[in-house]
Parts: sequence; C-alpha cells; structure tokens
Amino acid sequence: MKLWGGRFTKPTNQLVDEYTASIYFDKKLASFDIQGSIAHVEMLKACGIIPEADADTIAAGLQTVAKKIEDGTAVLTAENEDIHMNVEKLLIEEIGAVGGKLHTGRSRNDQVALDMRLYLREAIIEITELIVGVQESLLNQAKANLDTVMPGYTHLQRAQPVLFGHHMMAYVFMFQRDVERLMDSFKRVNKSPLGAGALAGTTFPIDRHLVADKLGFTGISENSLDAVSDRDFVVEFLANASLISTHLSRLCEEIVQWSSAEFNFVELDDAFSTGSSMMPQKKNPDVAELVRGKTGRVYGHLMGMLTTLKGLPLAYNKDMQEDKEGMFDTVETLRGALALFAPMIETIQVKKEKMDAAVREDFSNATDLADYLVGKGMPFRESHAVVGQVVLACINDNKYLLDMSLEEFQSFSNLIESDIFNVLHPETVVNARDVAGGTAKNRVEEQITTAVAAMKESNNWIQLQVKTIRVLSE
Repeated sequence: MKLWGGRFTKPTNQLVDEYTASIYFDKKLASFDIQGSIAHVEMLKACGIIPEADADTIAAGLQTVAKKIEDGTAVLTAENEDIHMNVEKLLIEEIGAVGGKLHTGRSRNDQVALDMRLYLREAIIEITELIVGVQESLLNQAKANLDTVMPGYTHLQRAQPVLFGHHMMAYVFMFQRDVERLMDSFKRVNKSPLGAGALAGTTFPIDRHLVADKLGFTGISENSLDAVSDRDFVVEFLANASLISTHLSRLCEEIVQWSSAEFNFVELDDAFSTGSSMMPQKKNPDVAELVRGKTGRVYGHLMGMLTTLKGLPLAYNKDMQEDKEGMFDTVETLRGALALFAPMIETIQVKKEKMDAAVREDFSNATDLADYLVGKGMPFRESHAVVGQVVLACINDNKYLLDMSLEEFQSFSNLIESDIFNVLHPETVVNARDVAGGTAKNRVEEQITTAVAAMKESNNWIQLQVKTIRVLSE
C-alpha cells in the first residue's frame, strides 16, 4: 500500500505509477529533502509535538538514509513516486513505525516547495561564482589589450575603432548585471514555505520561524496558499538564466566570427577547439557554437514553466511536478557553459597586428573628420555631407582617408589643415573618445576599476552565503 493509500480499495495501475512518478528526476533533491526533514523533526521536538526520544531516533535514521542514498545502497523506486515518499519509506524500514511521525504537521506540497528553494539557492551561489570567474577572464583580456585597437561594428559594418579591452569590458558589465539579478532574486528564494501544509497550514502548534532559522532562511512565506503554489522564484531564475545565456551566446557569436579566416582577429586555444573528421585543416570553435546553441534550450525551459503556471488555480496541482526538470537542466546547462567559458576566454590569442591592419583599411575614422570640420566652425550636417563626398572619392580611387594628400583634402574644404593626419590616426581616434564610458584608454582603465570594485562586492556576497547557507547544508 502507498503511504497515502488508506482510503483506496486497490493499488494504482502500474502505468499510473510509471507516468506520475517523479523519482527519476527529483532524486536530485535527496540531500535537501533530508536536510529539511531533520530541521522539521528538530522543530517538532522543540515544540513538544513528538517525544524527544522519537525525534532523536528519526534524525539519526535520516542521517543513515542520507548515507545510503549517497553511496547507492538505498533503492529508490517509482512505486514510492517521489523523493519525499522514498525517503520516508526508507526511514520507516530503517527505524520502524516511529519514522511515520516525521510527516506530522507537513505535506508534500510544502515539503517540495522547501526542497526546491534549498536546491535553487545553492545553485544561485554556484552560478554566481562561475560568472565572476568568467568576468575575471574577460577583465584579464581587457588589461592585456589596453593598446589593441580593433574595428567597432554597427549592423556588422565597420563603424568606429575601439580598444579590444573596451570590447571585453562591455561583457564584464553585462555579466555584472546578471550577477546582480541573481543576488536580488536570492532574497525571494530564501523564504521558508514549510508549515503551510497542503494549503491551509496545520492544527499542530509548530514554529515556522524556528525551522526557517535552522535552515538559514531569512523569513517565511506569509500566506499558506501562496507558499505551496508559488513558483515565481523558479520562473525568475529561468528568466535570469535566459539573460545569462543571451550574453554568453552573443560573445560566442563574436568569437566564432573573429576566429574565422575572414576576420582572423583571434585564435582559440587547441584545448577549446575541435577538428573535422574529413577535412584535416579545420579548427572549429565548437565550444562557442554549442554554448550558443544551448541558449534555445534555456529559453525553452522558461517558456515551458510560464505555460505550465498560467492556468493553474490555487493551490497545488499535479501540473506543478513539471517545475523541476527544466530547472535542473538549466542549472546543469549554465554550470557546464560557464565552467568552460572562463578558461576559453583566458587562453584566447588576440592577433593585435590583424586588428591594427583592419582599422587602417576602412573608413571608421570618417566621423572624426566630420567632427574636425565642426571644430573649425562648419555645421555638423554640412560636415557630414562633405565627408560623405570625401569617402565616395576615396572609394572611387581605391584608397582610404589616410592615403589622401593634404591637397586632396583641401579640395573638399579649405578648413582642413596638416594636423588632420594625426586626427585620423586610429590611436588618436580611439583616445579622442575621452568621455565617461568611452573607449579612450584612460576611460577603459576607469571601467576596469569600477568593475573590480563591483566584483569584489559579488565575492563578498558569495562568501557570506557560503558561511550562512553552505555550512548549514553540510
């Protein structure tokens, strides 16, 4: 008989057992389920709801069950449906009928919500750590390339020169927003739903705050109906994960482009590249391509979770069993991508000479010629038209702006003087963008200082959570 089978006259059909069981995937929650159960039984003891001796026996039994699950000697079955029932069944087998007192004052509905929060807050800490590792690799590339000038693009057309370090810092700040979103969402994950029961609370005089404190939560879910039916925290995590994946994918796309023969701006380390089974000359950026490809997988889990929730009445419904696999897979997907990304970025070879040659073979300094004329008193719209004519003449003559003579420049405007050649030099063009957030070398150095301070705060937050959360789980 099922642990809940008292009112049933026959066992469930085996096909029902197989179809409705979640043990195949929610076994990932085993350690969190037992952690929560130990805190729950300690609270039952403290509140005098079950005898002290029984509580101690149950807690010791749970520790034994945890070890057996960890070493693989415990058998988890679909007949027992989910990790909660499997743990309770194993506990009763271990210590006898007294194990049945564990479920006093709680339901699987608040129990699963608790387990998912315990799992997800640990995942958020880990993913935050991994993102900071990626930021550190990008920061190192930025520091090493404060004098490396490359074409900047809009519409994938060369627009204005920028420092490669400036380009790297753009991603550092993207990932910083991801870190901040994760840290902010952590506050909403870190609330205890235990004690909400099936939907309406419990008649036992439990102490919800005591359990929350034992598990390192900052508070409790305020409404029992909301506590068991809320999966906003899962949606929020999946949304944050989608943005992280977006940022990874955008950088992957650039790495794929830059490492092609057409760009030839960077070369990936052999350890993060693959070859072709047919073409011996190939060196493929497969890691970057696969990270880019898995972005769709993460997006899919977000849309799946939103769709599952959109029509559910309060409180718990079996549909909500679909909340776990997408969350687990998203965590695994991000964990794998971020762990690979940091060393891949760290070991990229930047081809400075190729980038330098590229910015000398385009018209990305044309805006500076227009600005130069404005500085001489010409209205911008007039200077824009003049420079457009200069560029057209260069195209017709198969040359670039720095290939022109002073006389040729002056044929378009007598405001142009000999200093124009320094103005149009790529390094001058870059360093002329001397505004906050600009690509001038001193401004990129400011960005590095800002990012280092932000990353220090992130690391401080991680260390705080390690002390208050991970220590408890161990």
